[in-house]
Amino acid sequence: MRRRDFLVGVSAAGLLTACGSKAAPPLPPGTLSGASEALGHRLRKPDFPAPTETRRTTVAIVGGGIGGLSAAWKLARSGLDDFLLLEMESEAGGNSRAGGNEISAHPLGAHYLPLPPREARATRQLLAELGVLQGDPDAAHPSYDEKYLCHAPQERLYTNGYWQDGLWPTLGVPQAERAQYARFQNYVAELRQQRDSAGRRPFALPLALSSRDPTILALDRITLRDWLLREGYTAPGLHWLADYACRDDYGTAAAQTSAWAGLHYFACRDGEGQVLTAPEGNAWLARGLARATTGRVQPNALVFRVEQGRKESICDVYLAAENRSIRVVSRELIWAAPLFLIPHVFAAPRPEWLAGIRGAEYAPWIVANLTLSAAPQTRAGHPLAWDNVLHDSAALGYVVATHQQLRYAPGPTVITWYRALQEESASRQRQRGASLRELLQDRDSWAKEVLADLSRPHPEIRELTTRIDIHRHAHAMIRPLPGRLWSGARSSFELGRPGIQFAHADVSGLSLFEEANHRGVLAAERTLTRLGVSYASSL
Repeated sequence: MRRRDFLVGVSAAGLLTACGSKAAPPLPPGTLSGASEALGHRLRKPDFPAPTETRRTTVAIVGGGIGGLSAAWKLARSGLDDFLLLEMESEAGGNSRAGGNEISAHPLGAHYLPLPPREARATRQLLAELGVLQGDPDAAHPSYDEKYLCHAPQERLYTNGYWQDGLWPTLGVPQAERAQYARFQNYVAELRQQRDSAGRRPFALPLALSSRDPTILALDRITLRDWLLREGYTAPGLHWLADYACRDDYGTAAAQTSAWAGLHYFACRDGEGQVLTAPEGNAWLARGLARATTGRVQPNALVFRVEQGRKESICDVYLAAENRSIRVVSRELIWAAPLFLIPHVFAAPRPEWLAGIRGAEYAPWIVANLTLSAAPQTRAGHPLAWDNVLHDSAALGYVVATHQQLRYAPGPTVITWYRALQEESASRQRQRGASLRELLQDRDSWAKEVLADLSRPHPEIRELTTRIDIHRHAHAMIRPLPGRLWSGARSSFELGRPGIQFAHADVSGLSLFEEANHRGVLAAERTLTRLGVSYASSL
């Protein structure tokens, strides 16, 4: 369903309510927040003051998301403390930042981490350092702190007026379709066990460790939906789950997602669906990485010009809180900001960089945190879970921020609702222009959509909701469209160049924590090598 059609339905429902016995209550209060778009959009027509101060550092890191924080973490762990991390927002963390109120902390973006596979060595090292992974990080199946392992019940699906356990649609599904479920699950299990002649899995995490078998890479040239149909998978429930998975991880529908990326979602991990989570989502991971950056982060800092020389890089930086600019001169540069910013910032971007960015699309996201006076009711089926998904919805459902709390008496809670705007393709975004920006800034319309969506399983949701805080991500994640992952578009960023390394998840083409962590650590290790600093590899 298109958002416009959805909102027409919302408006019609409002009129019907107004004609009934009582008018709908006013919208709960709340805020609209998001990335500093007004500041970032100044890059389109730069009019920044000239730098009045010069700072020198060995390594400059541009961008304080998970990639930039991971690079800083690795530099600090290796004994290199002379670095400066430049972050446009008021705090680092990127899509893993959090909010909170008197009830609970809650996520503003990424909210869980599946148990990382053995190949994700840097992520496992981080978890061990934080005390969450217990024992040997290189073990096949290490133990994890029960505090962070998602408590049961983990997930449920609302379909046909009933909450069922798990996300595979099963209610009323005929045996022939269930047989397709089993065939697909068996195929995925086989993929997890396969190895090529070099010992690589077809779909590894991080992606860089995956097999280069041409028959596997060819999957990047078609969509997941087309692959399913080609292989004889027609079960509506399987197609729904595939679409949900792509929207959840990539902000993209299965009909737009590379089949390689889609199968990667199902086959890259072996943690049996277990996830690590906390009330604040993945902010605990970002803060764990950020411990290494104490005193070496410049917040509210927009890098508006980068010039690379033979022996040093120059970053001109606008300090928004002070309305002045500084110049940062470094021996090495780690670019950990989104790749689409490169043409707007680099004085002389290399042709292969521009070619690698061309055609890239980014998915906008909306995240709504609803503060409730009590938990929503379950009228039929399985009880409230951590992850609660609605089958016939453009949204991805909601998670419960207080789920991990060990308490007996239910009380006020916060639920976090997610909506990837998968229908907003790059061409559609360009056509809509200002109207899309206005849409992303329309807090009341989003609040109405959230309440309308959740009122189907929870008719009492409006009465329970005491506030709705909307957080928008205009460029949340790069989309793995067909041909983006294995066509060579990423190669110039993967390899880097003397004096500059790239550390954003965009380099992988998959916006996953493990990918950003891997890219940041890899960029740091290459930088350490160039500087002649010894280190023990985390990869």
